[in-house]
Amino acid sequence: MKIFKKVLNSVFNHTSCAIANDDIDVENKPNKSKSKRAETSPVQNESTSTSNTTGMDHEEFRRYGKEMVDYIADYLTNISERRVTPEVEPGYLRPMLPRNAPEKGEAWEDIMKDVERTIMPGITHWQHPRFHAYFPAGNSYPSILAEMLSSGLGVLGFSWAASPACTELEPIMLDWLGRMMSLPSSFLPFNRAHDNDEIEMSISNADCESNHNGGGVLLGSASESILVAMLAARTNKMESKRSEKPSIEDGQILSKLVCYTSKLAHSCVEKAGLIAMVKVRQLAVDEHHSLRGQTLDECIQADKQKGLIPFFVCGTLGTTSCCSFDNFEELGQICRRENLWFHVDGAYAGSALICKEFQYLIKGFEYVNSFNTNPNKWLLMNFDCSCFWVQDKCAVINAMSVDPLYLQHKHAEKATDLRHWGIALSRRFRSLKLWFTIRSYGVEGLRHYIREHCRLAKLFASLINEDVRFEMIGDVVLGLVCFRIKGKNKLTQKLLLRLNDSGQIHVVPSMVNELFFIRFAICAKDASELDMHIAFQIIQTHTDGVLFEYKKSTSSTSIRKV
Repeated sequence: MKIFKKVLNSVFNHTSCAIANDDIDVENKPNKSKSKRAETSPVQNESTSTSNTTGMDHEEFRRYGKEMVDYIADYLTNISERRVTPEVEPGYLRPMLPRNAPEKGEAWEDIMKDVERTIMPGITHWQHPRFHAYFPAGNSYPSILAEMLSSGLGVLGFSWAASPACTELEPIMLDWLGRMMSLPSSFLPFNRAHDNDEIEMSISNADCESNHNGGGVLLGSASESILVAMLAARTNKMESKRSEKPSIEDGQILSKLVCYTSKLAHSCVEKAGLIAMVKVRQLAVDEHHSLRGQTLDECIQADKQKGLIPFFVCGTLGTTSCCSFDNFEELGQICRRENLWFHVDGAYAGSALICKEFQYLIKGFEYVNSFNTNPNKWLLMNFDCSCFWVQDKCAVINAMSVDPLYLQHKHAEKATDLRHWGIALSRRFRSLKLWFTIRSYGVEGLRHYIREHCRLAKLFASLINEDVRFEMIGDVVLGLVCFRIKGKNKLTQKLLLRLNDSGQIHVVPSMVNELFFIRFAICAKDASELDMHIAFQIIQTHTDGVLFEYKKSTSSTSIRKV
C-alpha cells in the first residue's frame, strides 16, 4: 500500500514531460514565441553544421545505431515519468524548425538534440501505462528489431522475383497465425490434406482451379483489408450480373449495389463504400449491441423490392465503441442464401482467438468469405501489420490484377505475386515482425499477454462497479471497459475533458443509444494491477470535482429561481 501511495503521489504531482537533456527549459511553451526560432534551433547556426555529403558512413551507423537502441530502451523504461499527452497546441512545431532544408549535412548529435527539443514535447505516449485510449498500439522489442532488419534490407516485395523470401514468408506467417486462431482450414494458405503432413499449397497466381483456394496476405490496415474485400465482392457481383444480362452497363449495376453493416461498425466501412461508390446501410443492433440476422434480412428484402442489388455484408468481431460481437451464424446463413460476400472485421478482438476460451466468438465462420485482424493492435507487433484471409483468393486477384510487362517474370506461373492481392504495388517486409515476435514469445507467451489484459480489464470493471456513481455500458469480454457517470451525458463529458487535460491519463469517448460513455482500454504491454488502481483513483478524484461543480451550479440556479 505504501508503494501504491508513493506512485499515486508521483502521478498527481507530475505536471510536465520528463526531458532527458538538463539544459532544456520544460516551462518554455514552444508554440508561444516565433522569435526564438533563430536562437534555439541548432540547425540555424552554421558553426554546428558539418559539410557532410555522405549522410552517415558504416562506422557511424554502427555507433549511432547502438545509441538509438539505448535511446528507445531508455524511453520505454522511463515512459511513466512523462505526461501521457503533450502540452502543445496545433501549429506548435512550425516555429521551432527552419523555413528551409539545410544546404549542408548536420551532425547527428544536433539532430538527436532536436528530437528532444521539438519532437518529444509533441508526442502522445501510446506505450504509457496510463494510456487507455482507442485500442493498444502493439509494440515489443522483437518487433522493433524486425522493423530494423526490414528497413536495413530495403526490399520491395511486390513480386516473387523482387524478393523471394519476402513473398514466401508472408503466407507461412498467415498460415501460422490462422492455425493459432483455429480459423476454418478453407482460409489457410496451406492445406494439410493428410495427417502425415502432406501439404497442398495455395499460393500461386495461376492455380485458381485447385481444390484448396484459400489464402492470406499482410496489408497496411483494417481499412485497407475491408476495402479490398469490398472491391473483390463488387467485381464478383458485377461479373455475375453481366453474365445474366450481357447488354447491361457497368454504371447501371454500380448505381444499385448495396452493402450492409452495423451502426457500430468502424467508420472505415463507410469510407470503403465511398471509395467503391456503393450504398452503405448502417443497421440497428440489439440490446447486446449485436447485429442480428432478422434485421439484416428485412433490410435486404426491402432493398430488393426497390430494384437494388445487395452484394456485401461486413460483420464485426469486437466493435470499436464497446467491443460487442455480431451474430455471425445468423448473418452468414442469410449471406449464403442471398449469395452475398460476408466479411468480418476483427481488427482488435481477432487476436484473442489464439486463446481457446475465446474461440466460441467465431461461431458461424464457416459462412465467412474473408476476415481481417491486426496483430499490430494486440499481438505485440508494431504498426503496420494487418492480416487478411480469404476463402477464394482468385476473387481478390481478379479484382486487383494489372500485369505490365516490366513486372512480369519467368516464375509467374508457379509463384505468387502479392501485388495482385491489394491496392499498393510496393510492399514492405512486414512478415518479419510476425516471425520474430511469434518465435520470441511463443504461442504460450502471446496467450499469457492476452489473458493478462483481459484479467486486468475485469479487475478495473470490479472497481467501477464498487462506486455507485458509475454504471457500465456493455459486457467486459476482452480488454475494454466502458463506463459513465450516472445521470446526464454532460457529467461524463466533463469528466472526460478533466481526465485528458490533466495529462495523468488518456481515454476517449463513445456513444451508443444516446448514452455518452468513456472507453477504458488496457493498452500497455506490461500493464499491472497497480496501474488499474492508479487509473481508478485518478478517475475518482476527477469525478469528485465534476460532481462538486455540478451540485454547486444547480444550487446556484435554485437560489436564483427563488
